[in-house]
Amino acid sequence: RFFYLSHFTKEETDLEKDTDDDNKKVVAEIMARCFVPRLITTTSWEGFHFVGQEIRITEGMDCYGAVVWPSALVLCYFLETNVKHYNMVDKNVIEIGAGTGLVSIVASLLGAHVIATDLPELLGNLRYNISRNTKMKCKHLPQVKELSWGVALDENFPRSSNNFDYILAADVVYAHPFLEELLITFDHLCKETTVILWVMKFRLEKENNFVDRFKELFDLEEISSFPSLNIKLYKAMKKSRRSA
Repeated sequence: RFFYLSHFTKEETDLEKDTDDDNKKVVAEIMARCFVPRLITTTSWEGFHFVGQEIRITEGMDCYGAVVWPSALVLCYFLETNVKHYNMVDKNVIEIGAGTGLVSIVASLLGAHVIATDLPELLGNLRYNISRNTKMKCKHLPQVKELSWGVALDENFPRSSNNFDYILAADVVYAHPFLEELLITFDHLCKETTVILWVMKFRLEKENNFVDRFKELFDLEEISSFPSLNIKLYKAMKKSRRSA
């Protein structure tokens, strides 16, 4: 947990320095989970170490959604190192904006029932990555489904059958005009007991303002902050009707 200080006594300045050092150590550990193949192969891939497994991810460089961004690594690291507080075993989990599938793969390796979702054009690569990294390795075989935010939600994800323990989201708020549809999707998929684990990289003011809009519907708690990456990790739950 990282604390921001408004007064600068010597003790507090020292604490801020220690906190910054801790942040850099954790970031270094997270980034060390990534590796590149030593030999050139016919299919380019990038490797990651999580949950005691070597995970090979094929990226598509022509699309934002087909690239592994640092936010995904932060969320994978968090899931792996916080299994006591956020136990994935036998939990119903959906990832929105799954992209390459890394987060969904890690959640599956940790024992969850996972549905990985994204836009139609990303599903082929998403299925490929999830299949090659989870087959014969996971307690529950993950699913891949199309989810265009705000579109046909009642048809494809009826509220009556939504029973998700966790919603995972890494870097879903970036350079797109569908922030209101994203909010609607979060709200649709959530029950009162659903926990959202959401990692966000802060870039543009429009996207930063999305956090304030999000707080209108959800109780939001900052769990961790990584200033060197400009990334924050949040836990959120739907506001009860009484508090709303």
